[in-house]
Amino acid sequence: MGTPLETRQEQAAEVVDRLEHEYPDSTISLRYSNRLELLIAVILSAQCTDERVNQETKELFATYETPEDYANAPQEELADALSSITYYNNKAKYIRTACEKIVDEHDGEVPDTMAELTDLPGVGRKTANVVLQHGHDVVEGIVVDTHVQRLSRRLGLTEEEYPERIEQDLMAIVPDGYWQQFTHLCIDHGRAVCSARSADCEACVLADICPSEKGDSEIDLASGEPW
Repeated sequence: MGTPLETRQEQAAEVVDRLEHEYPDSTISLRYSNRLELLIAVILSAQCTDERVNQETKELFATYETPEDYANAPQEELADALSSITYYNNKAKYIRTACEKIVDEHDGEVPDTMAELTDLPGVGRKTANVVLQHGHDVVEGIVVDTHVQRLSRRLGLTEEEYPERIEQDLMAIVPDGYWQQFTHLCIDHGRAVCSARSADCEACVLADICPSEKGDSEIDLASGEPW
C-alpha cells in the first residue's frame, strides 16, 4: 500500500504536481465553438463517452445553431438525431426545454451563474461547473465526474460517496488555482492508468502515495470492495 502524505492538503498538492508533469496538455476533450454547443455537449456526455458525443455533435451542431432551433425542433426529430447517445430521448427533451428557457428567460444567451444554470432542465451542478469554467471563465467549484469521484477516493482525498460532498472536500484541499485543471488531470489519469475496472498500479506515478495501491492494499477505496 502506498503511504499518503501527512495531510490531505499536502496529498492533493502532490497529486496535482505529479499529474501535471504526466499530462502537461490536459484539457477538456469535448468539442464546441460556443457556449450553447458546450452546454449541449455536456448534457449529452452524461453516462456517455466524450468520443461518442464528439462524433454525434459534428452533424448536430451543423443542423441546429441557435437556442430557437433546438426549442422548435420536434421531439422525435431531435431524438432521432441523438439516437446513438445513451438516454437520447431524455436528453433530447432536456435540450429542447432548456433551450426554450434560454430563449424565454435569458434573451437567447446561456446564463452565467450557478443558480440560473442549474435551473435549466437536465443541468446539475457538474454540468453547470463545466459551462461556467469553459464557457464563462468562472471557476467557483470542482467538476466531479466519475473519474474524479473514483480517483479522489482511491487517493484518500475524501471518504464521501456523492459528488456534491466530494466537491466540498476537494475545494477545501485542492489549491484554488487548480480547481479547473484538477478535473482534467483526473480524467486523463483515469482513462490511461486508473480505470474503474482495473488500475495499472505498476505504471502509476502516484502509486507510492496511494492508499489503494494494489501492491499491499487489498481494498479499492473507490468502491470499498476487494481488488
